[in-house]
Amino acid sequence: MSVAGRRNAFDAGEILDAILEWVRVESPTYDAGAVNRMMDAAEAEMRALGAAIEREPGRDGYGDTLTARFRGRRDGPGVLVLGHLDTVHPVGTIDGRLPVRRDGDRVYGPGIFDMKGGMRLATYALAQTLRQSGAPELPVTVMFVPDEEVGSPSTRARIEAEARAHRYVLVPEPGRPGNTVVTGRHAFQRFTVVTHGRPAHAGATNRDGRSAIRAMARLIEEIESKSDFARGVTYSVGVVAGGQWVNVIPIECRAQVLAVAPDEAAFDEVAATMMALSGERDGVRIEVERGPVRPLFRAHPGTMDLYGRARAIAADLGVDLRHGQFGGGSDGNFTGALGIATLDGLGVLGGGAHTHEEHLLVSSLEGRARLLAGLFETLGRDG
Repeated sequence: MSVAGRRNAFDAGEILDAILEWVRVESPTYDAGAVNRMMDAAEAEMRALGAAIEREPGRDGYGDTLTARFRGRRDGPGVLVLGHLDTVHPVGTIDGRLPVRRDGDRVYGPGIFDMKGGMRLATYALAQTLRQSGAPELPVTVMFVPDEEVGSPSTRARIEAEARAHRYVLVPEPGRPGNTVVTGRHAFQRFTVVTHGRPAHAGATNRDGRSAIRAMARLIEEIESKSDFARGVTYSVGVVAGGQWVNVIPIECRAQVLAVAPDEAAFDEVAATMMALSGERDGVRIEVERGPVRPLFRAHPGTMDLYGRARAIAADLGVDLRHGQFGGGSDGNFTGALGIATLDGLGVLGGGAHTHEEHLLVSSLEGRARLLAGLFETLGRDG
């Protein structure tokens, strides 16, 4: 029976209640204990569905990685559902600036859009497939990542190894407006810029010093002014720390930079631009360190074939499913760049990611769940 023929098996209210259970477990990336409490909740859900569980202890101060495996009707390389359970919102956000609340079609909460909503949606769709069909067509692996919001530094190798063992990768990151999925993503590069000044007593011998913070302030303006929004090349300084005593001219300041590039030429240009900042200016030494990279994910034949299958399922549901390449990195950058058929942006619709206006649209839940279930049921039927 087609997914469209089983509309009553998918209940938006039931899906929302399940999502909110996860949203209420706050899990900022840098709080490994909080992330692991979220992993505990996901693990309990996966065990209840009959999955074989693998849980890899966290490294480098991050939370654990959880992998749940389900047998399919057929053996062989299957479907990897890939997503993260860490968020950018610190513990306490839910009791402060971003409480769970509903306003018409919108439901607000930390991580509800990016991307607990999508991962819970995917597990709900998989549960419906198991109940209705007994098993998906191909084996399905669900991988829950703990550090995506900081570039997946401790999990990239694990993600890529898992993806290579699968035929398809589905990423339920937030969908794009207009029922649009993601068939490509811009590249992301992270850098740490460090300025080294010269100390002096801020009151008595101020002019003898060279402020690392002042130098960084000038650099921030220089870096961000290099953004070319028309081309999709952007530079953003998001974290800055420097100085130790207000009565001492600061001798060190550090800033984290995130740069986005829509193509290979822009990627090389960004790297060259950032590394060229190294050197010395007015007695202040500048260092630039390269950080995690999300490679360019370009649509390729495997991904476009996967999109075509999703579009056919969506059409059966009465939806015109669109696609495109966008900014906003995900772990799909890694798998798509490997040439593995990857369809991203399969999660909930909504907006406000990473802000205190983060929300999902309840009206998107049923349709998106049925689309994912349709993929679980049909991928692999071509042999």
